[in-house]
Amino acid sequence: MGRALVLHPVLRGADTDRSPEASLDEAVGLAAAIDLDVAQAAVVKVNQPRPATLLGGGAIEQYAKLIEDAQEAGEAIDLVIVDHALTPVQQRNLEKAFGAKVIDRTGLILEIFGARARTHEGQLQVELASLSYQKSRLVRSWTHLERQRGGFGFLGGPGESQLEIDRRLIGNRIVRIKRELDEVRRTRGLHRKARAKVPYPVVALVGYTNAGKSTLFNRMAGADVFARNLLFATLDPTMRQVVLPSGRKVILSDTVGFISDLPTHLVAAFRATLEEVQAADIILHVRDIAHPDTEAQKADVEAILADLGIDPERDPRVVEVANKIDLLDGAEVDAVIARTERAGNACAVSAATGGRLDTLFRILDDRMTAGRELVELDVAHGDGATLAWLYAHGEVVGRRDDDSHAHLRVAIEPATLARMAHPGAHQGQGRAAA
Repeated sequence: MGRALVLHPVLRGADTDRSPEASLDEAVGLAAAIDLDVAQAAVVKVNQPRPATLLGGGAIEQYAKLIEDAQEAGEAIDLVIVDHALTPVQQRNLEKAFGAKVIDRTGLILEIFGARARTHEGQLQVELASLSYQKSRLVRSWTHLERQRGGFGFLGGPGESQLEIDRRLIGNRIVRIKRELDEVRRTRGLHRKARAKVPYPVVALVGYTNAGKSTLFNRMAGADVFARNLLFATLDPTMRQVVLPSGRKVILSDTVGFISDLPTHLVAAFRATLEEVQAADIILHVRDIAHPDTEAQKADVEAILADLGIDPERDPRVVEVANKIDLLDGAEVDAVIARTERAGNACAVSAATGGRLDTLFRILDDRMTAGRELVELDVAHGDGATLAWLYAHGEVVGRRDDDSHAHLRVAIEPATLARMAHPGAHQGQGRAAA
């Protein structure tokens, strides 16, 4: 693809926990995610944001000269990425000043999502977000849209403008996509109900993009999900069955990565995908513990979880996974391991090397058995399906058989037992403390 200039504006007084250099590196990583050749990247200080251009006159002149010099040297810069939200007017004015295509952070992320989406649902969600974004751009954004089309002549006067036609067409398409997504949500709801009848617990991976979720997913599930050192290497959610050391089976779900300043259009569009996180039995918050902005990334993920109604501090389902300890030195590794062990609801691993994954599996096993209670059940000998289900999803600690029934003592979670369809099973003397 073309060569790009990446600019990260830093507005005076902006409240952020990130260093400008780390934010610039992230923007460059976003550009690399769609194979752009970044010719140059720079932090631009903005003392007073200009309504017409965002950037100051001096900065515009400096980078317009840089683009002109690159053109004369035969190394044309085709694209300028401004790592900040731009209004349509600012985007148009910067394009005129630079003589190159300009996109903002939202436009760049939409490009990445469009390139990564593989499933029908993912493509619909990206298109919905893109159209919502484009619709907001149809406000004196391009002069060619102001040309009038001739009407039929029945009423006289000017015809419908191209801008109005484009806005109406986009609006109609948005309505159709929303209908299709509603159908997808209904289908997913049916699938979720079907899983509940054979209730393997769901373990969802969440985290900042490039925290190593897909690499961890592959390690845990023995899968081959696309995983590279790229922002948004994977987009569509993936599920695999995983057998824990105890023999307990769970469904592992990999989800789209989060990112700071995620465009509102995308948050709304991917709400349906994130429903899988809300319904999960365990949520693994995967962190890149070696990243200089790991704390700020953690805050961004926790803010999105909070929007989903999940309190990371109080929800017992959330387990923090400090990943990439292989990138730390010995003393740092020891400190991270000690901190996670003190926390109790966290562990430190290296998904790249497989280091300490046994600790993570042990935590999952403990979480799965922590809420178990001892129940007594009478199951007819002819009901082989229920007997097999109980052995697969609970721990049969005692059994006595007579001519017609198997009398079982089973350690099992109440929620799991409640979701089981077992017409041939009858509860005996009730639950007792495990």
